[in-house]
Amino acid sequence: MAFRKALKHTVLIGGGAAATFLGLSQLIEYKKTQARLAHVTAEAELKVPFADELPSRQAQLRTLKSTEEFDVLIVGGGATGAGCALDAVTRNLKTALVERSDFSSGTSSRSTKLIHGGVRYLQKAIMQLDYEQYKMVKEALHERANLLEIAPHLSAPLPIMLPVYKWWQLPYYWAGIKMYDLVAGIHCLKSSYVLSKTKALELFPMLKKDRLVGAIVYYDGQHNDARMNLAIALTAARYGACLTNYTEVVNLLKTTDPQTGKEKVCGARCRDTITGEEFDVKAKCVINATGPFTDSLRKMDNQETRNICQPSAGVHIVIPGYYSPDNMGLLDPATSDGRVIFFLPWEKMTVAGTTDSPTSVTAHPIPGEDDINFILREVRNYLSPDVEVRRGDVLAAWSGIRPLVTDPNSKDTQSICRNHIVSISDGGLVTIAGGKWTTYRSMAEETLDAAIKAHNLPAESCKSIGLMLEGAKGWTPTLYIRLVQDYGLEMEVAQHLASTYGGRAFEVAKMAQVTGQRWPIVGKRLVSEFPYIESEVLYAIKEYACTATDVIARRTRLGFLNVQAADEALPRIVQIMGKELGWSQEKKTAELEAAKKFLYHEMGYRSRSEQLTKTSDINLDNQEVARYKKRFHKFDKESKGFITTVDVQQVLESINVNIDENALHEILNEVDLNKNGQVEIDEFLQGQQTADERS
Repeated sequence: MAFRKALKHTVLIGGGAAATFLGLSQLIEYKKTQARLAHVTAEAELKVPFADELPSRQAQLRTLKSTEEFDVLIVGGGATGAGCALDAVTRNLKTALVERSDFSSGTSSRSTKLIHGGVRYLQKAIMQLDYEQYKMVKEALHERANLLEIAPHLSAPLPIMLPVYKWWQLPYYWAGIKMYDLVAGIHCLKSSYVLSKTKALELFPMLKKDRLVGAIVYYDGQHNDARMNLAIALTAARYGACLTNYTEVVNLLKTTDPQTGKEKVCGARCRDTITGEEFDVKAKCVINATGPFTDSLRKMDNQETRNICQPSAGVHIVIPGYYSPDNMGLLDPATSDGRVIFFLPWEKMTVAGTTDSPTSVTAHPIPGEDDINFILREVRNYLSPDVEVRRGDVLAAWSGIRPLVTDPNSKDTQSICRNHIVSISDGGLVTIAGGKWTTYRSMAEETLDAAIKAHNLPAESCKSIGLMLEGAKGWTPTLYIRLVQDYGLEMEVAQHLASTYGGRAFEVAKMAQVTGQRWPIVGKRLVSEFPYIESEVLYAIKEYACTATDVIARRTRLGFLNVQAADEALPRIVQIMGKELGWSQEKKTAELEAAKKFLYHEMGYRSRSEQLTKTSDINLDNQEVARYKKRFHKFDKESKGFITTVDVQQVLESINVNIDENALHEILNEVDLNKNGQVEIDEFLQGQQTADERS
C-alpha cells in the first residue's frame, strides 16, 4: 500500500523535472528502506549452527562422505563458488562445496584489490552505445555498496586520482567521472571533485609536475581479496554448508533419467588430495564455479562440448609504500598500449597493475618479466623524475588468470561476453563463468535461481543481500583500541588483527603467546617489519589452512606483500603448523620446499641479477671472479641467485658464529646496492671489490 502511494506521488506530483526527480528519490529511498528491513528480518530468521566454533576440516570431510544426498554440490572455492555456497545454504538447501586447492588460491586472491563498477567499462558503454556494459557497471556499483556494508573490516572506500596533462582532457574526464557518480545513484560512495595542479601535488607529491594541469578524484572500494573470499566461505560454513578444500573432482557421477532416458549429472567422484582417499558425493544439482578451469569440468559432463573460456593474464607488482600516499590511488587511463593501470596503496605497500594478455590455463601462473617491466615503465611516466623507479624495488609480483567467456548459446563463437553467463547443460550441470570479483553475490543469486528452477529444488528466496560476513559482527573502527588495552598488543598489530578478523580478532589475541618483554605483553611477530603474529598461524588452521603456502598467501598476505619477508617467516610457520598438526620431519621439509617454490615462481621471487643497474664497473680478473662466485654459492645453497640474511645466518650457525640480527641486516644493507633486501651476484662481487680496495 505504501509502495503504491509512493508510486502515485511520483506520477502525479507534477511541477516539472525537479519535482519528478524528487518523487523518484522518495520512491528509491522507500524501496531501499523496505529492502533493509527485509534483510534484517531474513538474517534474524536464519539459524547459525556453528556460531561459536567452526567444524574442523576432518568433520567437514566426514559430513561430505556420509551425507546420502546434497541438494547442491558446488565445485570451486573462489569468490563465485563461495558466494554460491552462502546463497544456497541461506535458502535452506543442503549445501556442499569442494575446492581442489585452497579457498581463493586462484584468481580471487590475485586481483587489483578493488571493489568497483569499472570506469573503463562505463566509458566503453557510452562510446560504443553498449547497453550490456552499462548494465554490468550499474550492477557492479550496487554490489560495491553491499560489499562495503557486509564486510566493513575488510573493505573501505578509496579515493583515486586521475591526473590530467592536457586542458581539453579536463572537461572530458570530468564528464565521464560524473557519469560514474550518476550511474551509482544512491550507492555513490562520495562525490568526485576536481583539483588544481597545486592541490593535486599536495595530495600526491610523487606525481610528475611537468605539464600537469590538474586532477580529478573519484571514489571506489578496496578490499583484502583473499580474506574476503575466505570470509564468504567461513560464513557459509557457519550457516551449515559443508566446505572442504584440497578435495578435487575426479569425474562427475551420472544417472539415467527414467522419464527422458537421458543421462543426468547426480554428483561427483572426489579425492582428498592430502590423503589420496576417493569417495562419491551425491547431489541433486552440481554447480561448476571453477573460473579458468570451467571447460575442464564441462568436458567431464560432455567431452564434445566446445570451450567457452578465453583466459587472460593480469600481472600486478608490489613496490614499497613510499611510492604512493597512504590514502590516495592513481589511475592511468591510457597507457602506451591502450591499457589501464592502477597505482594503489594497499596494506602499507603500493600495488601497480594490471596487464591484460592472452594466456593458457594453469593452476600456477607465473608473472612474466616483460609484464613487470611494462608496469614499471608506465609508473615512471606518471611519477616525478626525483622518484627513481627501480626493478629491485619490486617486492612481489603475481599473475592472475581472468576467465573471460564466450556465450555457449551464441552463434558467434569469437564474441567475448563482458559480463558473466549462467548455462545449464543437457546433463543438468549448471555453469557460472566470467564476471567480476565485485559482482560475485549477484552472480551467485542468478546461478542459484537457475539451478532451483532447472532441478526443482525446495528453496527459499535469496537472503544474501545485506547478510553480514565473518568478522563483521562486533567490528567497530575503534576495536583495535580494546585489543591494545585488554591484551597488551602493539597498536600496529592490533590494527592489523581488527582489519583482518573483525570481531573475531579477540579469538586470535587470546591465542597469542607472552613475549617476555615489558611491551608488547603478547604477540610475537613472524617477521619484524610486518604485524603478523604467531597466533595467526594457529588460527589459520581453524580457518582450514592445510599448508604453509595457505598461511603466507591467503590467511596472512605476507607472500603477496614481500616475498623475502615471507621466505624468512616460513621456517617458524612450518614449525608451528608441524607441532599443531603432528607433521613428521619429512612432511615439514616438503612443506618448506613447496612454499619456497610458490614464492620463487608464482610470487616473482626469482633471480633479478640480469635486471640490476650496475652502479660501478667490476674490475676483477677471472681468477678473482671465480673465487668470489664460489664463496657466494656457499651462502646461496639453493641456487636462487641471491643471498638473504637467513642464508648468512644458516652458514654462520653451522660454524658456531653468532651475530646480532640487526648488525647482520646493516652489513648486508651496505652491499645491497638496489635496496631490495637481497644481495645478488653482481652486488656481491662489487662488495668484494670494494673490500679489497679498502684493504
